[in-house]
Amino acid sequence: MDWLERVAKLRRWTNNEVRAPHKPLLLLYALGSYQQDADGELRYSVVEEELKRLLAEYGPSHPTTPAYPFHHLVSDGVWEVRTDRGQGSPGSGVGVLRSSGATGRLASDLRAALAKEPSLLSRLVRVLLDTHFPPSLHVDLCEAVGLDLELAETGPVHGTDAATRRQRDRRMRELILTAYEFQCAFCGYDGALGASTVGLEAAHVRWWSHDGPDEADNGLCLCSLHHKLFDKGVLGLGDGHRILVSQRFVGRSEASRQHVLALAGRPVIGPQPGVPPVARRHREWHARQVFHGAPRAPVDQPVHTG
Repeated sequence: MDWLERVAKLRRWTNNEVRAPHKPLLLLYALGSYQQDADGELRYSVVEEELKRLLAEYGPSHPTTPAYPFHHLVSDGVWEVRTDRGQGSPGSGVGVLRSSGATGRLASDLRAALAKEPSLLSRLVRVLLDTHFPPSLHVDLCEAVGLDLELAETGPVHGTDAATRRQRDRRMRELILTAYEFQCAFCGYDGALGASTVGLEAAHVRWWSHDGPDEADNGLCLCSLHHKLFDKGVLGLGDGHRILVSQRFVGRSEASRQHVLALAGRPVIGPQPGVPPVARRHREWHARQVFHGAPRAPVDQPVHTG
């Protein structure tokens, strides 16, 4: 069976070319859950709110419900649903999915194929991303559904191994954006599209791939631009939680001066009271491992040349 072709051709509701990424979003979420625990099931009443957030942020502008893909994805042969009464979905009604104890998981044949060929997971994810979403959203989507493509080749986690292998926390983004009150800690940008933030990201100070924890004291809410510059080492975080700008950065335009150079020495915005700021050990890791060269003098202080 060609799973890549089957996933690429998911049957979607169409009406006047309206985008309908409901099934792809649920399948990405299911693949992320499978990667973390191959034996686990997704109870609808538990994951409903997370799926709602995914649909609100990455789905169409009109209101929708996760009950639709939870039920209808079964017809594509990649998903199965069970209730307290046994195998089979009870329908697409929110109430009946909740009351029947409905749980969903990847179809048994697909789970067997993934167990036999671990690299299939990353290829399925790539097909879903490339077919339904622009490249600018791929990293954010993987983070939102708990997928780690760097580990996709190592195979799924079974049983007690799921509790011992390190897993991304899907709640990290919401935790950090809430802590910084949905604004960039460097520039204050706070854009939203309807009820969803846009252009704001949860940045790990010590990278997750290098043992950085999914905790408030290792995160910053940053706009897309400053997140990229922070991860490239143009920007850093120094003593007193003040922003560092690398002397190696060159920007001659007014935009570069306003959005980058002017940040030198500014205090970070946030977090809100009661939330710990970035821990010193994480700031120092970033300064050693990521930040490039020496920091520029704050813009309101003269540069002494001797």
